[in-house]
Amino acid sequence: MSLINISNLTFAYEGSYDNIFDNVSFQIDTDWKLGFTGRNGRGKTTFLNLLLGKYDYSGVISSSLTFDYFPYEVKNKQATSKEVVAAVCPDYREWEIIKELSLLEVPEEVLERPYNSLSNGEQTKLLLAALFLNKNRFLLIDEPTNHLDMQGREKVSRYLDSKKGYILVSHDRTFLDGCVDHILSINRANIEVQKGNFSSWHKNKQLRDDFEIAENKKIKRNIKRLEASARQSADWADKVESVKTGRTMAYHGEQSRRMQKRRLNLERRQNSAIEEKSKLLKNLEKADNLKITQLSHHANIYAALRNISITYGEKQAVENVTFTIERGDRVALYGKNGSGKSSIIKLLCRGRACPSRPDYTGELSRPDYTGELSRPGYTGELSRPSYTGELNVASGLKISYVSQDTAFLAGNLKDFATANNIDESLFKAILRKLDLSRIQLEKDMEEFSGGQKKKVLIARSLCEKAHLLIWDEPLNFIDVISRMQIEELLLIHKPTILFVEHDSIFCDKIATKKVML
Repeated sequence: MSLINISNLTFAYEGSYDNIFDNVSFQIDTDWKLGFTGRNGRGKTTFLNLLLGKYDYSGVISSSLTFDYFPYEVKNKQATSKEVVAAVCPDYREWEIIKELSLLEVPEEVLERPYNSLSNGEQTKLLLAALFLNKNRFLLIDEPTNHLDMQGREKVSRYLDSKKGYILVSHDRTFLDGCVDHILSINRANIEVQKGNFSSWHKNKQLRDDFEIAENKKIKRNIKRLEASARQSADWADKVESVKTGRTMAYHGEQSRRMQKRRLNLERRQNSAIEEKSKLLKNLEKADNLKITQLSHHANIYAALRNISITYGEKQAVENVTFTIERGDRVALYGKNGSGKSSIIKLLCRGRACPSRPDYTGELSRPDYTGELSRPGYTGELSRPSYTGELNVASGLKISYVSQDTAFLAGNLKDFATANNIDESLFKAILRKLDLSRIQLEKDMEEFSGGQKKKVLIARSLCEKAHLLIWDEPLNFIDVISRMQIEELLLIHKPTILFVEHDSIFCDKIATKKVML
């Protein structure tokens, strides 16, 4: 066991007036399985980069261990997986990596395959296994779940639970609960370390927030009472002063001094209460309710897929899928990575209507939709999918689409709102509720974190006038508090939505219909 000591850490990016960290001090035991949480843009990845020595800072970071970072950058993706493992851990022995892969339920034959032929989930598991082969290293694991399906997350969580000595950045509550024993949280006013998993940390935070809210109300009432008493004492003292005469001066003078002393004592108590109040609610997260006004369509069935199969050339991505989306449905598409979830989504956005039902018209070439597929020059892999089966889309159906991809986001939010024909004030108000600061709203989107970029796409979707929301992994990179806000939005307003998401808590709360591919 050894310690990572952080003492008086202060850091700000060059050209920025705001410190990301300001005189922060805490310790981390290198045997801990440490979950790292906090709202988007608070500096989680920045802190990992400071540990790696990528930026200059003031203060002290000391450790006897070397830090390794996940995701590891693979420079030659055409190399075999075995060669990639050798680059990560030059001294490894083959039986060691085979053992690690077996814990992750990855067949050893992947070692002979080119790295770029592996699925995203297989790549994630391979690199994690390779990094854990290194001795006397402390792993900095940054958002490993973004390319993992639900089953993959369960396997990786169990794997990490069998290890120790890492910091894990993740916003998946179930994933964190399965593999961490301490939580490092970046709050609004400070950084704190607490023993336990995410659920115990969040429960303690709720209890503390509730206590501070109650204390704040009590102190505010007390301050008002003290203010009234102080004013009354001051008035009494002034009246006593005004009736002083030669004969009664000594009596009234003593009474006036008592009144003044009482007033000063009340003012001291009032100032003490104000100081006590100022210490409360500093870490209370602002999570105002979001709103959505969805268009209502005349048809009850918005889309129907019957025996749909999708192919890429000779390769079949989807086979014989059948389901419907009715008004008010919240449909979750389930399935392993590569099972065709995104293919189904893009087909719906590009689909043709069929005249087989009275609710549909056969002349509609495609539904109206907004989102990434409507961008000029879009080169998505399913821009013109080849499919068989029956696809029915309600006439005039308007779809708002959120993709997994955020890489295209650049420029300012004002121009983005104009280009997407949405109300700029409403758009920015939603982003403020999702914890983007006013300063952040003026920055170029290229400077946003991954979670902040995803919030831009969700905020745009909430501003669009549509009958149906189609969201493809909307929660990637998004912090837990914002996830809860989005859950609350969908549960209160009950929009019609088709979504793919691997956060099991989100799916269990939101979905009214589940489709397994």
